[in-house]
Amino acid sequence: MTQQPQQVQSGESPLLRAPVPAGWSGSHWVAGFVAVLVGFASSVAIVFQAAAAAGANAAQIASWIGILGFAMGVTCIGFSWYFKAPVLTAWSTPGAALLATSLTGYSLAEAVGVFMFSALLTLLLGLSGWFDRATRALPLPLAAAMLAGILLQFGLGIFRHLPQAPLLVIGSVVLFVLSRRFLPRYSIPLVLLAGVVFTLLRGEWSVQQLEPALVQLEWVWPQWNWQALLGVGLPLFLVTMSSQNVPGLAVLRSQGYQTPVSPILTVTGLLTLVTAPFGNFSINLAAITAAICSGPEAHPDPTSRYRAGIAAGIFYLLTGLAGSTIVALFLAFPPALVAVVAGLALLVTIAANLSVVSHDGPYREAAMLTFLLTASGVNFFGIASAFWGLVLGVLVLVLQRWRA
Repeated sequence: MTQQPQQVQSGESPLLRAPVPAGWSGSHWVAGFVAVLVGFASSVAIVFQAAAAAGANAAQIASWIGILGFAMGVTCIGFSWYFKAPVLTAWSTPGAALLATSLTGYSLAEAVGVFMFSALLTLLLGLSGWFDRATRALPLPLAAAMLAGILLQFGLGIFRHLPQAPLLVIGSVVLFVLSRRFLPRYSIPLVLLAGVVFTLLRGEWSVQQLEPALVQLEWVWPQWNWQALLGVGLPLFLVTMSSQNVPGLAVLRSQGYQTPVSPILTVTGLLTLVTAPFGNFSINLAAITAAICSGPEAHPDPTSRYRAGIAAGIFYLLTGLAGSTIVALFLAFPPALVAVVAGLALLVTIAANLSVVSHDGPYREAAMLTFLLTASGVNFFGIASAFWGLVLGVLVLVLQRWRA
């Protein structure tokens, strides 16, 4: 079907439209870049810790980053193109934190066995279709509440660096507000560009030490240790499902995308299974980065936002190809700049989900409790607050209907 040319928004100069392929917009590429930047800068250090706990050397750690970048790139591009929705994948950050504290005492080969065991469980769950059927019964207000609770910390992060970087924070917020009034599609690109220029001029971001180098993947044969499989592999599977795939699906549902999740679990489980010997410990649905690419900042037209997912996949492929060099580039971004850009990029999404949570209706009390528990960040039995917030919301609904 032939797509109609997109109309220039009111108040937007045609000269500002970048010469990109038909149907594409500069906002797609910026959303994809910001998503990858936030994903790497916020949690890649945890992956380093997990690899070190498994006994990986520097070359093997680079292989971990490389294969994770390749796997995320391929799945982001493939899922987004096939489903025509911004389906982003990511490594399991809670899973990496679990590995960083649980792999001590096990060999790297036994760690690879753990990755493959967790991936096999994911594959079987995807083939069963159970996860898809269960999540489709989840009321939208509860999904929105959980997502708002997760994203709230990123919104608060805009101002956490205010004492250390007042000019950067205040200037970024002012520029964002003004650009939302006159150039809404380019608000985040302008903030990102201005922030990079500002930090470069102040000498807070230096790239002179970067040396381009291609990644070399290293294969490690798995070993099977039943204590490691049950003590680390099973928790890795449960944490990834509850703390990554459930919120990731909530992002898609909150934006109106009814993408089936079982095929995604099947593919990510299979891909992790075959690439685990290179260091792929877990690939799953993304939540935070998916929110960046699925919201209005990526593109006003929801049917066009899948291109932001493809753009993110391309940047992930570049991170996989360049390995440690690209990781060092992302880590060179000042933390204040990353926090401000991420928070402003998610601002509209946070507001939209809070609107659903606070809407007067039969789900408001359950949704508010889900939001508060999720935003609290408490952790029980190694499972993040997002899962427990959702459990609380469902229990409240059950009690309310029983009372009625």
